[in-house]
Amino acid sequence: MNREYLSVEEFNELLQQWSGKTIKVTKQELEDNDETLMQLDSISYETNTRRLDEYEPMHALQLNGSGTIQTETPNSQPLPSSFYEIPLEDTSLYQFDDTRFSLITERGTYRIELIDQ
Repeated sequence: MNREYLSVEEFNELLQQWSGKTIKVTKQELEDNDETLMQLDSISYETNTRRLDEYEPMHALQLNGSGTIQTETPNSQPLPSSFYEIPLEDTSLYQFDDTRFSLITERGTYRIELIDQ
């Protein structure tokens, strides 16, 4: 397995190639674990300079599309909005191992992988 660290630009360029495909996002953040399946329509980034507190991220990756989220409850639920947001930090690490992306922040780890169709 070839696992290398990427710049945010390299990460974005590779992830953009997955637009139009079905992905699975696995989040392990603090005490919160969930799994999201979504049809990835597009990828965008947001900068929020008017944050109310430090919990709100200054930068975020937005995976735009429709999908469902599976939490500790037995049934999956539709995504509450038309995007899945991942907070980004200056210290975030971006990895790709030829089959999935890992995004590591101080809050947690996010894995993004393609779902075979």
